[in-house]
Amino acid sequence: MGVRIPTIVHDNVARRCDGCGEVIDGTPWRLNVLDIVATEIAPSWTDAPAINPGPFQFHSDPVHVLRWMSRKGYLFCRKGEVREIMRPIPIPGESPRWALCDGLHRDDHEIVPAESLIEA
Repeated sequence: MGVRIPTIVHDNVARRCDGCGEVIDGTPWRLNVLDIVATEIAPSWTDAPAINPGPFQFHSDPVHVLRWMSRKGYLFCRKGEVREIMRPIPIPGESPRWALCDGLHRDDHEIVPAESLIEA
């Protein structure tokens, strides 16, 4: 019919890295945190989750994820790697603290502050 209909592919730059806050060109790398406990009944709508499951989006460099974890106060298991799905590990103490691990190793966790793995 000869009628041209242009399609808008990207109308804004809303995809920003949760680690550095900069615009992500292309497809963002996403990270999800698994549920802490799978409940048998549906939780009340007034309950707040202990940890936000995401998804969070980042640049593809794992340093961006480590910066985000550091800013949130999360610890990191040195035996794991930054992956698409991370498992929360409760850290005993007076205030609730959490570490994140990919859960792919079978031995004990080695929990360290996330900022200690960021190269200066």
